[in-house]
Amino acid sequence: MINKERFTRMIQPKTIVVFGSRGAGYAIRECQRIGFEGEIWAVHPKRDELDGLKCYRSIAELPGIPDAAYVAVNAEAAIEIVRELDEIGCGGAALYASGFSEVGGDGVERQERLVAAAGDMPIIGPNCYGIINAMDRVALWPDQHGCKPVDKGVAIITQSGNIAINMTMQRRGVPVAYMFTLGNQAAVSIAEVMDAVLEDDRVTAIGLHIEAIKDVNEFDRVARVAHEKKVPIIAMKTGRSSAAAKIAMSHTSSLAGADSLFNALFDRLGIARVNTVNDLLETLKLISILGPLKGNKVASMSCSGGEAGVMADLIEDTNLVFPDLTQEDADRVEETLGDYVSMSNPLDYHTYIWGDEEAKTATFSAMMSGGFDATMLLLDWPNYEGADHTDWDAGKNALINASRATGGKGIVLASMAECMPEHAIEIARDGGIAPMIGLDTCLKALNASYKVGLALERDLPEPLAMSKPISGDVEMLDEWKSKKLLNSYGLQTPESALVSNATEAVAAAEALGFPVVVKAVGSHLAHKTEMGAVKLNMKNGDDVNDAVEAMSDLSDRFLVEKMVPDFIAELIIGVTRDDQFGPTLVIGAGGILVELLKDSATLLLPTSEEKIREAIDGLKTSMLLKGFRGKPEADIDAVVKAVIAVAKFVDDHPDQVEELDVNPLMVCPKGQGAFAADALIRMSSK
Repeated sequence: MINKERFTRMIQPKTIVVFGSRGAGYAIRECQRIGFEGEIWAVHPKRDELDGLKCYRSIAELPGIPDAAYVAVNAEAAIEIVRELDEIGCGGAALYASGFSEVGGDGVERQERLVAAAGDMPIIGPNCYGIINAMDRVALWPDQHGCKPVDKGVAIITQSGNIAINMTMQRRGVPVAYMFTLGNQAAVSIAEVMDAVLEDDRVTAIGLHIEAIKDVNEFDRVARVAHEKKVPIIAMKTGRSSAAAKIAMSHTSSLAGADSLFNALFDRLGIARVNTVNDLLETLKLISILGPLKGNKVASMSCSGGEAGVMADLIEDTNLVFPDLTQEDADRVEETLGDYVSMSNPLDYHTYIWGDEEAKTATFSAMMSGGFDATMLLLDWPNYEGADHTDWDAGKNALINASRATGGKGIVLASMAECMPEHAIEIARDGGIAPMIGLDTCLKALNASYKVGLALERDLPEPLAMSKPISGDVEMLDEWKSKKLLNSYGLQTPESALVSNATEAVAAAEALGFPVVVKAVGSHLAHKTEMGAVKLNMKNGDDVNDAVEAMSDLSDRFLVEKMVPDFIAELIIGVTRDDQFGPTLVIGAGGILVELLKDSATLLLPTSEEKIREAIDGLKTSMLLKGFRGKPEADIDAVVKAVIAVAKFVDDHPDQVEELDVNPLMVCPKGQGAFAADALIRMSSK
């Protein structure tokens, strides 16, 4: 853990020291340009001045102890500077210096020496651009940036300096309060920066661009602090491709790729995930101005039927809805427009009131009185030299008036960035409505805002289980042993008997009642179907005898099991282990459809019945479970019970279970259960 008191001094400094030439000079100029009012000192062993500031020859000559340092020198020199800064009690340092772990080889060892030299002093980087604090007018930054002073706003944390620079240049109305670039995360992680900015009440939301998370459990802890403080988090995680499965034993590994684990983490913590920089910025802007949505009912207004149709199509990919106007709502809007306009949502209000601010205020107020969670006004300004914006500004002003009159959340929405001038963005933001760009991007942002709003109103699951290494040698348990273990935790299994020859198998089948399944048993038989180790629907003794004889070269033990009748669907319940996340649970379409459909949901442990039901309900297969085309409803309660049994088993053996497969889980009609037709576990005996 970092020294939080020193880190706070660093990111909200009263005094700054810079080291280097070009990068250090930029830091001086950018601090001055954004309006830093504290002292800035420069240290250089040869220069007398840097960008108008006197240069001190060494740290020992400084007139005081700096709160923050910007180090833009070579790697070896940076290590010694960091050591001396720690010794004098500097708050912390941002390291533009490169040549550390990012280059591999000797750079890894060099970074270890850097961290040791820093001691108790927090360091951002190395190999990073640094930090900007636009509220306290600080720019520890080696280049130009576009941040403007703000009183409050969003904190953005990224590992990429170039992406950070680009985001500072936005002119779309995002109030950027902090911009952090973390580079190698040698000593200060994303979670630790989040923890620090969460103590600043001026931060309205946090935006993350994540390449990797160093400590998932620490990230989990800090995200819970954000939840307690009602600070929304929006994340863009790169590296969406699925990691290759490490273990070939089960189907679960093919479903639980690295990206699905991050999805599960974000969903668990109420973090909205977006996929592009535009989506990240627009979502942060929307939430910082309007706050998270309380519901999913939205309205759209424009003077174009074509735009109304586009919006109606785009919303299909979200959890939002355009609810129909009630008769009362329709009558109220019609009074302001007349009967030549069709009353609907999305609303095409035509051009009868174009340019009339008073008339538009009346129409927009009538529409926004319908109780929507947000109302959008589609408005694209003309963009050419000398263009007259008067009528468009009237529409924007009317939406501000209507929002104030009704208390509704208003959004003025341009289809393209080129079609919303800077003055409109500033006036809209100051007027309490959100200036949004891109029809699809706005709906994605609203959808993310709705997701965050829901999450902030509910309790989070228990803290994430600590990832523990496997203790002891891992071995594969055969189906018989696996089922016995899971059955003791409440997993239903078909009636069965373990036998060693054909005679015993026939007797067992007659006792169980036909039809039965006959399987060869052995820890080497992970994929029975492909190996010919399973025979289904054996209807008499001769069938059973022949099945055992045919499989006798595979094993000397056989499982005779009663067939599960009249099942509705086959599911898979699986567990796989990740180095960062520990054991993770997968629920999905099972049987032969596992890898074909890849219809699955991933849950991190420990989990809850509520999250399990949400995961099941989110599967495409859930349509079958709920009764598809007149088919009976499945025993979903039994499925939930089966998943809980598997989760409880893993919770009780956190450092033993390497991998687990229940496939298929055969789900019968409501009230008739869900049975594990096959199960395998890889675990250590400890």
